[in-house]
Amino acid sequence: FEELATRYVEEHAKRRNRSWKQADALVRRHLLPRWGKLQAASITRSDVKAMMARIKAPIVANQTLAAASAIFAWAIREEIVKINPCQLVERNDTKSRERVLSDSEIPKFWVAFDSAGLVQSTALKMILLTGQRPGEVAHMRREHIEDGWWTMPGEPIAALGWPGTKNGQSHRVWLAAPAQALLAEMPESGLVFAGARGAAVAKLDSAMRDICKALGAERATPHDLRRTFSTKVTGLGFGTEAMNRVTNHKEGGIASVYDRHGYGNENKNIMETVANHIMLLVEGGGPAANVLPFV
Repeated sequence: FEELATRYVEEHAKRRNRSWKQADALVRRHLLPRWGKLQAASITRSDVKAMMARIKAPIVANQTLAAASAIFAWAIREEIVKINPCQLVERNDTKSRERVLSDSEIPKFWVAFDSAGLVQSTALKMILLTGQRPGEVAHMRREHIEDGWWTMPGEPIAALGWPGTKNGQSHRVWLAAPAQALLAEMPESGLVFAGARGAAVAKLDSAMRDICKALGAERATPHDLRRTFSTKVTGLGFGTEAMNRVTNHKEGGIASVYDRHGYGNENKNIMETVANHIMLLVEGGGPAANVLPFV
């Protein structure tokens, strides 16, 4: 099975699946220790069910099942095996997470971010102020920022270590004044949020876990900061279409057809309004709910 999993990554996943690294990590952590030396064709549905039972986190178990199933499905197409033992194995029931920070939580988290250190703290604040994906913020580069606009290439750029956007579409984001103030605190060239070894900042999830524990708050993730921003966009009256547009969220084909430069002024207005709204909450400057979108 280990040989099969390696072939799947090299011959298929790296070319077709942008998130192959995440799936491969699950395979190496949860499958290879027990399945690695087994003949792939000998793995049974009972083995898969036992794997699901061993993984305590329901979502992780589901993700591992999907990773294993993808390997076997590819192997069937390549005529390496005849059966996918993952078929008909039930996934765990999970509840969709809808966590957003409340208005009263935002200032508490903002202050608590600083306990993570300058780089992680500023990256988390940038996610909250811009609503962009944590992985894309972590890989933000100065080369992609010009005149206040951060342009993310859709395709990966290996020479820069840029992974590309999740949906493969280039995306242009206006960095509001509070976000630009954060940038001023970071290095002037290359990676904006570089870790100790020069690579993109990592372990933002761990930082959020520590922060939630310190605050005694319900679990929140870096992605929940993005969700909080998105909720503010719609809550301030800009609408779902605008929210999808500024966060590069592909839904119903919207992101694939709009002219990303044609909405420049509108997008700029949205980003400034939401960021200022968040900073009013952070600074305790009054009832931020009364901040209205510009017209």
